[in-house]
Amino acid sequence: MLNNSQTTYITQTLSVSSNSVNQTIQLLAEGATVPFIARYRKEKTGGLDEVQIADIKKQFEKFQEADKRRLAIISSIEEQGKMTPNLLAKLNKALHLKELEDLYLPYKQKRKTKGVIAIEKGLEPLAKRIFAQRESSLDQLTAQFLNNDVKSKEEALQGARDIMAEWINENLESRNRLRTIFEREAIISAKIKKGKETEGIKYKDYFDFSQSLRNVPSHRLLALRRGEKEGFLKVSIDIDTDKALNILDRQYVQGMPACKEQVELAIEDAFKRLLNPSIENEFNGLSKEKADEAAIQIFATNLRQLLLSAPLGQKRVLALDPGFRTGCKTVVLNELGDLLYDTVVYPTFKKNEAEITIKKLVADYKIDAIAIGNGTASRETEDFVKSINTGVKGIYVVSEQGASIYSASAVAREEFPNKDVTVRGAVSIGRRLKDPLAELVKIDPKSIGVGQYQHDVNPKFLKESLDSTVESCVNSVGVELNTASKHLLAYVSGLGPSLAQNVVDYRMKNGKFTSRKQLLKVPRLGGKAYEQAAGFLRIHGAKDPLDNSAVHPERYDLVKKISKDKGVTINTLIEDEAIRKSINLKEYVSAEVGLPTLTDIMAELAKPGRDPREQLEAFEFGNVHTIDDLKEGMVLPGIVTNITAFGCFVDVGVHQDGLVHVSQLANKFVKDPNEVVSVHQKVQVKVMEVDASRKRIALSIKEV
Repeated sequence: MLNNSQTTYITQTLSVSSNSVNQTIQLLAEGATVPFIARYRKEKTGGLDEVQIADIKKQFEKFQEADKRRLAIISSIEEQGKMTPNLLAKLNKALHLKELEDLYLPYKQKRKTKGVIAIEKGLEPLAKRIFAQRESSLDQLTAQFLNNDVKSKEEALQGARDIMAEWINENLESRNRLRTIFEREAIISAKIKKGKETEGIKYKDYFDFSQSLRNVPSHRLLALRRGEKEGFLKVSIDIDTDKALNILDRQYVQGMPACKEQVELAIEDAFKRLLNPSIENEFNGLSKEKADEAAIQIFATNLRQLLLSAPLGQKRVLALDPGFRTGCKTVVLNELGDLLYDTVVYPTFKKNEAEITIKKLVADYKIDAIAIGNGTASRETEDFVKSINTGVKGIYVVSEQGASIYSASAVAREEFPNKDVTVRGAVSIGRRLKDPLAELVKIDPKSIGVGQYQHDVNPKFLKESLDSTVESCVNSVGVELNTASKHLLAYVSGLGPSLAQNVVDYRMKNGKFTSRKQLLKVPRLGGKAYEQAAGFLRIHGAKDPLDNSAVHPERYDLVKKISKDKGVTINTLIEDEAIRKSINLKEYVSAEVGLPTLTDIMAELAKPGRDPREQLEAFEFGNVHTIDDLKEGMVLPGIVTNITAFGCFVDVGVHQDGLVHVSQLANKFVKDPNEVVSVHQKVQVKVMEVDASRKRIALSIKEV
């Protein structure tokens, strides 16, 4: 658990109460998940949402890491016999890893540094006397330290300066003073490496670049680091050297002239050789971490919007993966997404035959909707399908991002061992239309194609964030227990891959679940996992209507009491809004259940099992098919496909997304594009500029 200082830091940083922090951490320590805590433990947390709970969890994990390192540092210093009560107090008071490492720096086992070598030569006493700056002359002083290892006055002074430089470098106050300068005034600069001008032309904007480090946008910093990593740019972070040296001089220089000169030389050496590179590396890491966080946040936001895209639902779907020469891979899916039939049609050079096949499939399988992938030949395939009058009103163009990843994956091979990748890809397109969330959870989120610089950010933090986002989306929607794949079930609170497989195996062996209580019969699914998962699992058509709602089983007795007090059945309570409105919730408040939970229960009874996602709407592109069809000034319908820090990308139907720069999003200043657009949003855009040779399209939303 946390100590008082750590709790205070989190409460002040996140602006939440200490009770909320401590209760949240207690729940996490007991094995509760973030979605479960946010949904079912509002009384304990004070109504914190998932973001706040996740932030508390992240801070708690950082403090755990710091506590682990603290113990290792204390142990190391004690083994050296150098621990003092004052130092121990400082170590115990330090909150963060950076503070701990600064305190540990003087005691850290060093490699053979210049200072260590000088100490081995017996020059530490000389360094101490010079550093005290009370000697009027150094000739007689240095003579005392000449020997076989130190043969001259200059060699003695150099050794003393090496020792003093390391003292200055290890001084906490010196490091913090430099950190302040870096934080406020550091400039990040980039230059093109000589001879790399042509090869690195995509980094032209950074050939001679400089900007305040604190103000550089995340996408720009990640671009700089990518250019540096690829060997085209030389990137540095710099501060005013004279200002830094003056600050250090004021801290240390204060005595006799002869000694002052040596201390000043030691300060300059310490700054250039030790302090500046060390703090520069630190801020390099901090700025990268900050940029990573911003990029990961953008990716997570886009992913959430994509995963929560409107589903078609349980309809029969004909799905086509378009192609010219190789034809359109065509599959039929039933209401549950099972593959019923697959074939290939060739609208390009066997149009009549393709038309007959499509019409027959629509009639034979009573198709409700048609899904068309948005890749090569998408517009031509869409025009063909619309031209043959199938009678199907719902014709949808579906994003193919990541479909090829899925079709070649172990997941797809397991589902369709006897089908090739093209058929699997078409199935994925059809299933995405039916339920984007259920299908996209099978794909590594990094492959879905939203976000910016996802390959440049910390992979561990990216995975944690994206997995958390998927988990949040799955649990916010809820999962149908009798139809969900093991991949979807794995993200349900409290389950994970192993228990998800056990649930599917139990379902296969025993038939459909008829009640949530049956989950307790699933091998290795114990009481804790049941507590965490049950409320997020739905059973359509269950005998107990609450099993198809987000009401947790731990509150079934409470709902039964409410219905009994009203003299009605639970079904009547669900169906009759007037009865629900007549309930005085305060009468049911107890030590365990407060108004937040009661309010949630009433809201859920009003819409048990209802999908919280928006309804799917039809969409049609304008009369353009290739980039050559675009003309400046055109106003076209489009779909937002990706959002970045500098704007959003929009598909207008020409196989090349156009960019709406952040300055073209609205007739006001837009700090975050997510404030005004979302992934899969349908928008009207104006074509501002077309560069066909570079495949660049500039669009505007505010000009429409």
